[in-house]
Amino acid sequence: MRRVSVDIGGTFTDCSLVWDDRYVEAKSLTTHQNLALGFNASLKIAYEQLGLTLEEVMREVDSVRYATTLGTNALIERRGPRVGLLVTAGFEAMVPLSRGRGYGEGLPDRQRRDLPMAQRPEPLVPVQMIVGVRERVAETGEILMPVDAEDVRAQVRKLVDNGVQAFVVSLVNAVVQPEHELLVEEIIREEFPEQLLGSAPIVLSHQVGGRKGEYARTSSAILDAFLHNAMYHGLSTLELNLRDNGYRKPMLVIHNSGGMAQLNSTDALQTIHSGPVAGINASEHLAVEADLGNVVCTDMGGTSFDIGLVVKGGVKFYDFNPVIGRWLVNIPMVHLVTLGAGGGSIARFDRLRRAVAVGPESAGSDPGPACYNRGGRYPTVTDADLALGYLLADRYADGSIPLNERRATRALEKEVGEPMDTDALGAAKLIRQKIDNDMANGIAQELRVRGYEPRHFTILAYGGNGPLHACGIANVLGVSRVMVPPFSSIFSAIGAGNMDQLHFHERSLYLSLYDSNTRKIFEDFDSFNALVEELEQKGRDDLMRQGVAPAAIKHRLELDMRYGNQLAQTAVVVSKNRLETADDLMEVLAAFSKDYGRRYGEGSQAPEAGIRINTIRVATYSSMSTLKFADILPKEADLAPAPAATHHKECHFVGHDGAMKTAFHDLADLSFGSVVEAPAVVISPSTTYLVEPGWRLKIGRHGAALFERAE
Repeated sequence: MRRVSVDIGGTFTDCSLVWDDRYVEAKSLTTHQNLALGFNASLKIAYEQLGLTLEEVMREVDSVRYATTLGTNALIERRGPRVGLLVTAGFEAMVPLSRGRGYGEGLPDRQRRDLPMAQRPEPLVPVQMIVGVRERVAETGEILMPVDAEDVRAQVRKLVDNGVQAFVVSLVNAVVQPEHELLVEEIIREEFPEQLLGSAPIVLSHQVGGRKGEYARTSSAILDAFLHNAMYHGLSTLELNLRDNGYRKPMLVIHNSGGMAQLNSTDALQTIHSGPVAGINASEHLAVEADLGNVVCTDMGGTSFDIGLVVKGGVKFYDFNPVIGRWLVNIPMVHLVTLGAGGGSIARFDRLRRAVAVGPESAGSDPGPACYNRGGRYPTVTDADLALGYLLADRYADGSIPLNERRATRALEKEVGEPMDTDALGAAKLIRQKIDNDMANGIAQELRVRGYEPRHFTILAYGGNGPLHACGIANVLGVSRVMVPPFSSIFSAIGAGNMDQLHFHERSLYLSLYDSNTRKIFEDFDSFNALVEELEQKGRDDLMRQGVAPAAIKHRLELDMRYGNQLAQTAVVVSKNRLETADDLMEVLAAFSKDYGRRYGEGSQAPEAGIRINTIRVATYSSMSTLKFADILPKEADLAPAPAATHHKECHFVGHDGAMKTAFHDLADLSFGSVVEAPAVVISPSTTYLVEPGWRLKIGRHGAALFERAE
């Protein structure tokens, strides 16, 4: 296996280079003005460690894979074209009304409940850019009113006069009968061919989302159109960069569905949060191979802190109606919670509460934390960690970013210390305590809302800052075991290298498997199987277009099921992709009952209300070779005390008065099975392991390690 995988984050660009049985990790600062520069810098660090040249790598790797926050950043910064929306006449207010809930979606619970202060997000499509066209399709797909072509032309001209740069077409019931959306697209291209209007994208809602729900489907299409230019130009630049360097294979892009595809088979919306999702994918793989049981994935980078869950058996949680930014969409996406808590999160004095607040604003990579000495004036979590003694100024990021402790101290004193009547050290402790509490509370809320207790989970701490804050988070949660995965600082990039090519296709329907009124079960297996075959064929076409052999293509059938008209809906993975007998149907009902009981409590099942399917979904994928994570942690027989540290330094810890003499170890000097006692710091080229008082650290392979409470 020879593979390059890259995760482009808000602060760092992480690169994983696998060359046969050798694994190399590298990091460089993200170059937002041209992502290719940061990629080239991190890749150069990686291949030089192996004594290779760029030409050798580009000629012989089997794939280059990208996970990126480019779309996320474009959405945050509102960098997008002027979008025009064409809807069925009479539905022009659908997006502005946003189901009457748009003021709260994407906000924390506390702000969502504050109705008097509620503010809707600034719309991506202004009201004057929404037009209605005369047409109508029934929910059965019957055409009630044909498209009025002249009316469409008039509305398109109106949008062009208003400066439209991207078109979205979202007509009622288009997922059942897409003929009218396709006809509107044809009229737009006839009226304004590319040589007149330029490369204005036309996004059809039924091609972005296959489920009913006009608002969520329309929002999905709007976001896709809004992000199209940023993603197209950004990723095209990366692909051209590969071509210039001699790489001739298609570039692969990570999707937030947990899979990947070539650039020409990727929608802009599918790239949102693709980096953190790649980390969850790697966690799923690790949980299975290392038999970790229940795992909570935590990725603390420079800008954000991402939380995901993998329960025993390697099962990820999906959101089928996720909220991206402030907008509800209906694309399948691996469940993820993101907090504005990273090494670059800016700390400040909250005058209202007379306390320290940290994030969500981040110093990013430019100018970065004050200690980076690149013009940053505000204190960050990294400045606090430096002031507390955990970071060595000349060893940070393998010495590529020399830290200025004097600038960190000045920023801490001015922005936090003086308002809180404390010195820089006291300010650093307050920042450290606040950020660890925020992250621990985010984990606890995510677990308990799903009926889990944190102490029943192993925390995976990765990202550049994960091992540095692992013990602090675990102390707040009462967790006694935290694992640092192999290649922890670039773990999301490792996940990108482990993904399969994958596409989801789905269809909304109302299908009663058990009618409680007539007490009859579903019998029309032929129509059900025909719909599944149609969705499988779409997925098959997607992968074959990307060069995947038909024999390598597999399908997984999922059904969104509910009891009667309950709002609680469960996605059930079906063992067989076809229903042929009543026994097959009963197997599906039994799987639904078991999953429902596990989620909501045994005995809560309500078959007397009827059982129905709302969505049929087919995941089409092609499995690829993966990295091996087995036997990366030491067993009891492998354990031995770590060699004596060659360097000691005074460090300060939350909850402890005064300085504590702390041992500093180099990870390269520690062998497999070494046990590091607290207090200690273990330094590697890309991350820092902090062993706080009351803990010990067991060293594994490839940078993997296990934090455990000392007896």
